Amino acid sequence: MGYLIIWQNPAVKLKDGTKSTGKKILIDGQQRVLALMASILGIELITKAYNRVKICISFNPIEEKFEVANPAIQNDPKWIYDVSELFSPHASLIQILKKYMQANPDLDENIISGVLEKLRKLYYNNVGVISLDSDLDIDTVTEIFIRVNSAGSPLSQADFAMSKIAVNEIYGGNILRKAIDYFCHLAVRPEFNETIRTNDPEFVQTEFYQKMQWLKNENDEIYDPKYTDVLRVSFATQFKRGKLQDLVALISGRNFQTKDYEESIIESSFANLKQGFVDFINEFNFKSFVLIIRSAGFIDSSLLGAQNSLNFAYIAYMLLKAEACHKPHEIEQLVRRWFVFTLLTGRYSGSTESVFEADLKLIGEHGFERFSSDNIRARLSDDYWESVLPMEMDKSLITSPYFKVFRAAQVKMMDKGFLSRDLTAHELIKVRSDVHHIYPRALLKDLGKNRSQYNQIANFAIMQTEINIAIGKKAPNDYLKRAFEQCKGGTQLYGNILDLDEMNRNLMMNCIPAEIADNPADYYEEFLGIRRKLMAEKIKAYFFSL
Repeated sequence: MGYLIIWQNPAVKLKDGTKSTGKKILIDGQQRVLALMASILGIELITKAYNRVKICISFNPIEEKFEVANPAIQNDPKWIYDVSELFSPHASLIQILKKYMQANPDLDENIISGVLEKLRKLYYNNVGVISLDSDLDIDTVTEIFIRVNSAGSPLSQADFAMSKIAVNEIYGGNILRKAIDYFCHLAVRPEFNETIRTNDPEFVQTEFYQKMQWLKNENDEIYDPKYTDVLRVSFATQFKRGKLQDLVALISGRNFQTKDYEESIIESSFANLKQGFVDFINEFNFKSFVLIIRSAGFIDSSLLGAQNSLNFAYIAYMLLKAEACHKPHEIEQLVRRWFVFTLLTGRYSGSTESVFEADLKLIGEHGFERFSSDNIRARLSDDYWESVLPMEMDKSLITSPYFKVFRAAQVKMMDKGFLSRDLTAHELIKVRSDVHHIYPRALLKDLGKNRSQYNQIANFAIMQTEINIAIGKKAPNDYLKRAFEQCKGGTQLYGNILDLDEMNRNLMMNCIPAEIADNPADYYEEFLGIRRKLMAEKIKAYFFSL
């Protein structure tokens, strides 16, 4: 498993602000130590989403095989479900063996006993450790950390930046790093506030905590930024740059003109970065931005997913506020439209930092309003709406940004669910039972259609689950014919629409051509082509209404 690298220096500060006296700091090997803690000690770990989980490792003595525990293993007597039980100081190997043999009486007890003893001896294996000299300064140790990690799984530029920020105590980088971590944790788990107050009273006294404690009562999931997002937005708004490697250079004192390193640049860079972070976590800014995204119809995290589009939209909001020449409603419109534009065009889905850099440069030259209008005019031509977008929707990916935008459009336009009289798209999306097939999957499978054919974007609609169940595997020319008949006094089978005009409006708002009620199931391909164009027209109307 290689060597762990540790550093024992009683003077260095830890993440919680306390001194490291009597402690060994793990410089390299965190994932390996976590794996050992989970498997041998049975300790709960904290995931990237800040959830506490117990990762249980199971062992098969017959095959001498390890697996991550799962329900099938738990029900299989040939497996020891949790190996950490064997390593417990209170564990009795005799009792464990006895219990295992009772569940597996046909096995050779001597063989199993030998395997369990062999497993138990793992506890006493030595792990190689490289100890760094306590006289090394923190900059040297940080450089070792960066180089070691670059040789294995490469660190991102955000990781480099966070490391460089953390080691600078002169300009408060250590507190800033902690503040960024705490903010990201609080955004996901508001209850973490009590942990901060209990375990880090020194941080509670800082301006950062005072400005972020509003999160303790906030449960909105629309924008839960990670530290990469915080750095990207804070850096872009203050430095008008998009590449985080430039942030690393600036907080190291790099003068891009003279190629020298200057202390004054380090000082000013930290001051600007702190201001960017304070602006980022400002309650008014953050909540106003989230409201703008919600007002575009993105009322649930399931409609999002393009984190860098959110990041740049927040950057745009900050820059427009800084220009101080736009009224609030103008800022809202510009940010809404740019956000949706970037989703439709996939603007920040590849080479993100280079595109950020280029966009920030153009915004600096022309201002955001002209920059955005020029790009929208160039990319979203009539040809885009009539040909390109319908063609792009020829996909079977339900997480496609085009389908997400379509559902947001339905929320914004206050559409009703397919065949629903009372429930809106907004309500159906919030209860997470929203997307069903117009041509039922079972029907299309019987017709020989494969997954990529029956899961087409244009075959999905926001629909009540009970209506979908009532439809079953019936073809649209069957269930829609009956739905029209119920509007003429026939048996009520699908939803509560009892008026023909209302039924036709419902089909229109869901972009479903009425002629599918008059055509057999093999009309499916023609239906897809027609509906893609109708969906594109709806998205166009929605976009220009933002």
